[in-house]
Amino acid sequence: MKRITIYNAGEAKAIIQAEIQRTDEARFQHRFHCVLLICEGKTCAEVAALFSDGLRTVQYWAKRFNEDGVEGLCDAARPGRRARLSEKYKEILAQDLRRPPREFEYSQNLWDGKLLSYHLKQKFNVELKVRQYQTLFHELGFRRRKPRSVIAKADKEAQEAYKKTEGTGNK
Repeated sequence: MKRITIYNAGEAKAIIQAEIQRTDEARFQHRFHCVLLICEGKTCAEVAALFSDGLRTVQYWAKRFNEDGVEGLCDAARPGRRARLSEKYKEILAQDLRRPPREFEYSQNLWDGKLLSYHLKQKFNVELKVRQYQTLFHELGFRRRKPRSVIAKADKEAQEAYKKTEGTGNK
């Protein structure tokens, strides 16, 4: 039988390894296959070399399988870093965002990232990065809006008069 080779094997290997790391299910299946090979008589070192995994990692998976069975190969919960803004504060903030900024004695008419930043600092003593404010708007079900000089259902004559005033560049 003719030997089949994979073109660009190095690149293919990198793609496959990235795919294995992409989901919990793929990582579980990868560990499952490694343990299966150990059951077939391969050593942990052989399996580690075959899949480009660390020897200690494969040994750890085998140990977890021996102790906990199939469940031992599942990913443990990864809680991550604690949020700076608690769920309670998010609920309060969502209520605040439903009210106009002027009710909090701010000079603006609409909420934006800078005003939200200031409000969080004043009310909760919390500082976030700009992108986090944008994410927070979205997470709370709001969208950022910029004020516009023309209101959609405004009087047409008033719009034309505004366009013809000094400083707008339209004469």
